[in-house]
This record gives sequence, structure tokens and C-alpha cells, in this order.
Amino acid sequence: MRILLVEDEPELARWLAKTLARHAGIVVDWANDGVLADRRLATEDFDAVVLDLGLPGLDGHGVIARMRERDDRTPVLVLTARDSLTERVGTLHEGADDFLPKPFMVEELEARLLALVRRARGKEHPRLACGPLQFDTAAQRFSVHGEPLTLSPREHAVLRALIQRSGEPMSKQQILDRVFPGDADVNLEAIEVYVHRLRKKLAGTGAQIVTLRGLGYCLEPVEANGSPLP
Repeated sequence: MRILLVEDEPELARWLAKTLARHAGIVVDWANDGVLADRRLATEDFDAVVLDLGLPGLDGHGVIARMRERDDRTPVLVLTARDSLTERVGTLHEGADDFLPKPFMVEELEARLLALVRRARGKEHPRLACGPLQFDTAAQRFSVHGEPLTLSPREHAVLRALIQRSGEPMSKQQILDRVFPGDADVNLEAIEVYVHRLRKKLAGTGAQIVTLRGLGYCLEPVEANGSPLP
């Protein structure tokens, strides 16, 4: 899932981008003013927008208005310190889909984002699968043949990135940038370690991580004889 975060507080934006990527596998693009956000929304596709109202250049109300004028139906979750009933009702009438006052818990932000995207896609419980390996995006859990797969938080984050691109290669650098942006404790060698551990845990499950020379790692289903499916 890719979102556009429109927030003029750099420290908050960096923290949100890092936290959402680590815990929910969300790719976060950042715009620090309304004019830039409007330009990007007019030319790029996002699954959702997290929008502050008090922005330089063009405020959040203006961003929402321009989106809806061009029939852009991307879900918008508004973040603001102005938590009055009039503000909430007015913003929802303008075209926002949800409203979260500051300060907030990131777990609630994640849950609200996932709910918005589910509704926009018309799915109640979206699941990603690779053979018998399934990832429930609502519950944020992996299972194999219906049984929970036990993973460490970082193993979970790496496997989530791979299943979101199932059948497509991801380089170590791509995994690092997507899953652990700005995390000084994780490097390319650490990605190799996490993949090694995941391979052990996936052994015999019907899904495997293969190395494609020069391209990276790829999550693929396997046949009973252990060969990747075509």
C-alpha cells in the first residue's frame, strides 16, 4: 500500500513514515505543503492520503476540494490539532473520509488507513497469498494452511514486503528502503540474515524465497517436488 503523507512538520512526517513502513508495510511518500501535494495527486496514484489541514501554500481544505473537483476518489484521512465538532463535520462534508485528532496512537492511524483502503477496494478482508502461505492485511498475520506462522517483527516486515510483490524480484536495497527506511540498525547484510531465517521457517510450507541472480529475492509457490510453479 502506498500513501501520500501531507504534513509540514518534518519530525512528525519522518517518524510516521518510518513507523508505518516498519509496522504496516506501508510505503509513505511525503509532501510538506499543499501545492506540492496537489501537484503529485494530479499526476500520481496513491492508495490513500494522510492530510494535515494547516499547510503552507494551499491548506488541507483546498487540497481536498481540488481532489474532488477532478473526481479523484482517493481516500483522505485528515490529521489536525483542531478537534472541534464543527471542524470535523465541515471537513467530512468537504470530501474527507475520516478524521483523526492530534495527538494520536499510530496503531489507530494504521487501523483507520487499512479500513479506508478496504472500503475503497470493496473488500472486507483482503488477503494476499503465495500458495498455501496467506497474509491477512486486516489482522496483519501470516498463516500456512490456516495455522499461524510465528515470525519476529523484522522477519514479518520482510516477508510482508515480499508477499506484496509475490512473483516479482526485490533487491536487498529495495527491501531495506521499503521496510526499514532510516533505520541505522538494519543494513544489507541484515536483510540477508532475515531472508535466511525466513527460508528456514518456510521450508516445506509450499512457498519459498528464491534468489534471482542480479535481480534479488522472489517469493514463489512451489510444487510438491519442490520446484517453483511456472
